Amino acid sequence: MSTDDSNSAESAATTDDPESPDAYDALLDRYRRISNLQQSAMFLNWDQQVTMPSGGAPGRAQQLSALTETSHELLVDDEVGDWLADLADAELSDEQSATVREIRTDYERSEAVPGELMGEISRTAAESQQIWQDAKADDDFDAFAPRLEQMRELQIERARHIAPEKPPYEVMYEDTYQTFPIEKMAALFDTLRAELPPLIADIEASDTDLADPFEGEYPEADQRALCEAALDFLGYDRDRGRLDTAPHPFMAGNQFDARVTTRFKPTDPLDALTATIHEFGHATYQLGLRQDKYGEPLGQSRGSVHESQSRFWENHVGRTKPFWEEFLPTLQEHLDGHDDLTVDEVYEAVNRVYPDNLIRVEADELTYHMHIILRCEIDRAYVAGDVEVAEIPQVWNEKMEEYLGVVPDTDTEGCLQDIHWTSRYAAFQTYTVGSVVAAQLNAAIREDLDVDGLIQDREFEPLREWMTEHVHRYGQRYETPELIEVATGEPLTADYFVDYVHEKFGELYDL
Repeated sequence: MSTDDSNSAESAATTDDPESPDAYDALLDRYRRISNLQQSAMFLNWDQQVTMPSGGAPGRAQQLSALTETSHELLVDDEVGDWLADLADAELSDEQSATVREIRTDYERSEAVPGELMGEISRTAAESQQIWQDAKADDDFDAFAPRLEQMRELQIERARHIAPEKPPYEVMYEDTYQTFPIEKMAALFDTLRAELPPLIADIEASDTDLADPFEGEYPEADQRALCEAALDFLGYDRDRGRLDTAPHPFMAGNQFDARVTTRFKPTDPLDALTATIHEFGHATYQLGLRQDKYGEPLGQSRGSVHESQSRFWENHVGRTKPFWEEFLPTLQEHLDGHDDLTVDEVYEAVNRVYPDNLIRVEADELTYHMHIILRCEIDRAYVAGDVEVAEIPQVWNEKMEEYLGVVPDTDTEGCLQDIHWTSRYAAFQTYTVGSVVAAQLNAAIREDLDVDGLIQDREFEPLREWMTEHVHRYGQRYETPELIEVATGEPLTADYFVDYVHEKFGELYDL
């Protein structure tokens, strides 16, 4: 993977910026210190999920709380407010103005919140991760419920400090989507509610039965070797990344160190493989950020767009027939019993729709979004107080039956399956928005590049370079709607995603 050619080009293009005001330099120096503390907390969190012994949770909670409180104190210090005031009417370049805008937003949202509360939120979230993990393993929702309730109350308290006149859920939503109104998000989801269930129903009624050639159990060592081979196949930079396992797959990192995790299901090797490719997509975003802007807003990813990168690589590369025409021999090398497997069979297997699946991260590409819609609805109702914590398992099961026609036998397969409620709310939208943006980016990149031809030639670097040029290198230079328009030439729209799923699954299922 290329490292810093585009970063250097971007840096060279901005050397004519006006001389920085003293307040700007001081502000940026402070923000870099805060960013390094936050990066340290992120890697402590990575360690907690990947390598830390379970008994270390109480100490880790204190460590993360201390880093959070210190970061908060540095950000809301009176000096920061003075520097921002000095810069309100200063002559700044476009990049400097964007940097000040992002820091100002962080400052204004943080300044209203007591540092002690932020420390308590961090500490409770860190403690809750281990409690959730144990509760999930034991199928014991009651063991996790008090923490879930505590996190909700802490997050509501934080939201009321930030904007007491707004519903708490909307304030939490604006942590990610400050410039994309919640009404527009609701309209986007309404489109998907209208389009996806009929398509899923048509698929279920179809006579087409796609191949599912992966039976039996596959050793974890073989699956891991396959995932490592996939990362090498795609061009993962081993000098700046690694693969590990975690209870819930995730990526953690920056432009110098972007680590991916996966997990292994004995009966489904495609699950770990697609999760690995998904997290590789996240890593490409981090590794494509400008190195000369590390620790600054322009060297940080836009969280609301991150999922588009993982879904692009997972779905628009890793689930395509050209990919499997090239990668199938690697799968056959690492998994026994598949010497006769054909490209068509594995292509069908990786794109098969199975609405009866209970687990979001194991769901097929299409019904995945019904899992997200379900979570968003419960999330919002729970924050609003319309659903109490004790009611969540029942509400979850009812919505699973309504949207997917299946009811979990256990809470482990139901409301305990995701880690996210240990730390945050109003964030599940990003997963579906990521798929919508990925489809829009896929349409744009295919206007410029022969994507299928590059995949067939095993030339993945041009795809990464295109994404770096159109998305990664900007960091937080643009707010979410503007970044999407800069990258694709159009405002955010669900049209490309709707067309994509109808065309792809219509062909697969002869609709």
